[in-house]
Amino acid sequence: MPAAATPDDERMAAALRLATLGLYTTDPNPRVGCVLVQGGRVVGEGWHRRAGEPHAEVLALRAAGAEARGATAYVTLEPCSHTGRTPPCTDALIEAGVARVACSSVDPNPRVAGAGFERLRAAGIEVAVGSLAAAARALNVGFFSRFERSRPYLRLKLAISLDARTAHAGGRKAWISGEASRADVQEWRARSSAILTGAGTVRADDPRLDVRLPYGPWVRQPLRIVLDPDMSCAADAKIFRGDGALIFAAADAGAPPRGWGAARVERVARTAAGLDLQAIGRRLAELEVNELLVECGPRLAGALLQARLVDELLLYVAPILLGADAPPLAELRQVDDGQELPRFELAETHRLGEDLRLRLRPKAIYPCSPES
Repeated sequence: MPAAATPDDERMAAALRLATLGLYTTDPNPRVGCVLVQGGRVVGEGWHRRAGEPHAEVLALRAAGAEARGATAYVTLEPCSHTGRTPPCTDALIEAGVARVACSSVDPNPRVAGAGFERLRAAGIEVAVGSLAAAARALNVGFFSRFERSRPYLRLKLAISLDARTAHAGGRKAWISGEASRADVQEWRARSSAILTGAGTVRADDPRLDVRLPYGPWVRQPLRIVLDPDMSCAADAKIFRGDGALIFAAADAGAPPRGWGAARVERVARTAAGLDLQAIGRRLAELEVNELLVECGPRLAGALLQARLVDELLLYVAPILLGADAPPLAELRQVDDGQELPRFELAETHRLGEDLRLRLRPKAIYPCSPES
């Protein structure tokens, strides 16, 4: 049963709408919005645009000016209390003389993690926490995952036929999903910190894995990642163009081939699944990857599913049949009758042209709002 609405929820909903304006641009920082209310009237608004620029609270305070004194600040995440790329937002709120701060959630970053609230209370500012907490968490589910689990929130994206096949038999190259679905994928790429694929997909499809989506002056390309245990990808692969990519290779593999350009190689242990996927997740958290979008073939998809690293399935179902000889959705290897594979539940369906987009999450779900 949904929690009863609180008096703060309407204002916090407005702050969350502001926060979503940074969906594609704030990474690796969280998406945060702030609304300042004085005497029942909105006197200032702000949202964080990108790392290194002012936070939402500071922009809202600038907009409010002197009217910030005695106001209530509605903020979607705990104000920072440390100096990072920008000064502490708690200091700005205290100096502006706000009377109350309503916030959705504690910041999971251990450099903050309640310290911001302590600092505000010590200055005599009333603090309320919890308004629309699930929705605020869902907006930054990768940010929470990075600090709480030391790995990114992983979405596995696959285009499939009605018979759950992911490519044409015999290797013929042709789109499975329609144009509307492919445009939708661009938006999921844009919000992701990184896009990951396997060497087999690079060899077969030669993808760019970039974002071809205009979203204002703050264009940000996600980090492109390839799992290539034996460093087998061709030097002229499109993924190596531009700023290059991050390649995870086996610790016992030889030297990288010439011509990989700006690609960076990191070594991890070789396993039966190819590479140590858990270690890769930890390393990506260290690299401040919040949301990880995986676009890959059935072998890597199966390995991620069996390792229980998939937080969300993003399936684009096209109204076609490809037949039993076509590659499956996932290769699940050495599964016996007693092995329990992950069970998923449907979180959302959405029509895109002739296709249907399904979002599914494991039943043992990492907390985020079903509406996210």
